[in-house]
Amino acid sequence: MKILLLGAGQVGSSAAYHLSREEANEVTVVDRRPDVLRELQDRLDIRTVVGHAAYPEVLERAGASDADIVVALTDSDETNMVSCQVAYTQFRTPTKIARIRSAEYMNATKLFTQDAIPIDVRISPEQLVCSYVEQLILYPGSSQVLEFADGRVRLVGVKADRDGLLVGQRIATLKDHIPNTEGRIAAIYRRGKAMLPDGDTVIQEDDEVFFIADRKDIRVFMSEMRRLEDPVRRVVIAGGGNIGVRLALALEQTNQVKIIERDVQRARDISEVLNKAIVLVGDAADEELLLEENIDNVDVFCALTNSEEANILSSMLSKRLGAHKAMALINRASYVDLVESGSIDIAISPQQVTIGSLLAHVRRGDVVKVHSLRRGAAEAMEAIAHGSEENSKVVGRKIEDIDLPKGTAIVTIVRGDQVIIAHHDTIIEADDHVILFMTDRRKIEKLESLFQVGVSFV
Repeated sequence: MKILLLGAGQVGSSAAYHLSREEANEVTVVDRRPDVLRELQDRLDIRTVVGHAAYPEVLERAGASDADIVVALTDSDETNMVSCQVAYTQFRTPTKIARIRSAEYMNATKLFTQDAIPIDVRISPEQLVCSYVEQLILYPGSSQVLEFADGRVRLVGVKADRDGLLVGQRIATLKDHIPNTEGRIAAIYRRGKAMLPDGDTVIQEDDEVFFIADRKDIRVFMSEMRRLEDPVRRVVIAGGGNIGVRLALALEQTNQVKIIERDVQRARDISEVLNKAIVLVGDAADEELLLEENIDNVDVFCALTNSEEANILSSMLSKRLGAHKAMALINRASYVDLVESGSIDIAISPQQVTIGSLLAHVRRGDVVKVHSLRRGAAEAMEAIAHGSEENSKVVGRKIEDIDLPKGTAIVTIVRGDQVIIAHHDTIIEADDHVILFMTDRRKIEKLESLFQVGVSFV
C-alpha cells in the first residue's frame, strides 16, 4: 500500500515508524524541515520530500497520483484540510485522513463531504487522549482501557498484586470465582516478556495482565487481579490547553475538578467555558500552590501541559506531596518506561493513543478497530469476518483449525447482541466481529490475509 504522510512532527514521525515497519507499505513523508526528514530517513525505510504539504507540485513529487492513502498530520488544521482537498481534486487519491485539532472544525460535520472538503476520516489526537484518560479515571487501578464493539467490550490492562483473588492460582479457576460472567485473560507480560496464557498458567504478583470482558463485568474481573480502588472523586489537571479543557468538561459533572493554568488570559478564557470546574492561575510545579490546594486529598493528578518536562516534574512533586495517583502526558517514547518505573503511575503517550486510529484504515480486510499496546510491540484488533466456508479462511471454521500467526489469539467474538468468549472449538460465522490479541505485530500481514475474502466471493 502506498501511503503519503504529510507532516513529520511527533504524531507524523510516530505514524511513519509504525507504518514503515510493515513490509507491504511504501511510505513517503512530506515536511518543510529537511533536517527532520534526514533524521527520519536515517532511522526508517521511507522516502522523503521537502516542501509545503498543501502545494500541488509538492504532492505530485511525493507520488500523490498513485498513492492509496494520504494522511495529513501537520500542526495546522487548515493545511491538513487543503492538502486533502488538493489530493482529491488533483490526484483523486482514494482515502484521505486528516488530523483536526479544533473542536469547531470537528463538530462541523456538514463541512466534510466529497462535495465540500473531501476528508474521509478525521482524527483528533486531543479528543482521543481525553477519552483515554477518562477511561483510566473511570476504572482506577487500570493501566489501559480500550474499547471494542462500540464500547460493549473492553480490553483492560492491570498490574496484579497480592490482594487479587486470582493471584497465585491457575487461570482455569477463574470461572469458579466469577461464574455467569463473560471474559478472558488475553495476554500476560511477566518481567517484560509476553505470554499467551492457557488454563494452567498461574497469575503472579506484578504480572501485567490484559483481560477482555463485557463492559458490565470489568470491575469484577479487576478484583481478581488486585484490590479494587475507591472511585475517583477529586481530580487536578495541570495545563489548560485543548486536552486539559476537554478533560475538565468531561469530568466536571461527576467529579470535583480543578485546573491549573499559568497564563492569566488563558485561565480567564477557560473559566468562561467550564461550568463547575475551578480554574487556578499558577505553576503546577509550585509546591506551595499544591499544598494550598490540599494535594494530599487528590485522587488523580493529570499533567497535560505542552511541556513533557513540566509534566514529569509536576507529577513527581504531586505524588511526593500525597496525591493518590499521578499521570503525565509524555511525547518521547524513551521517557515512558523510565517515568513509569519511578513515582509516576501512568505515562500517557499521545502517539500510541493516536496510531490505532490510523492503523484501522490501513489494515487489509474489514478492520473496525486497532489499538497499539506495549509501545507498539503488541496490537489488539477488531475485524469483521466475511464470506463463506468456500472463500474465507476463517468463516465456518473452528478457532483451533485457523492458521493463526504465532503469538496471536482470538479472544472474543461479538455476534449481534451476543458477546462470546472464544474457545478452541468456537466456530466463526459470517459477520462476526472477531477481537484478536497479537504479542508480535510483525506478523500482521499474515493475520490480515486471513480476513481477506477470496476472489470467488460475490
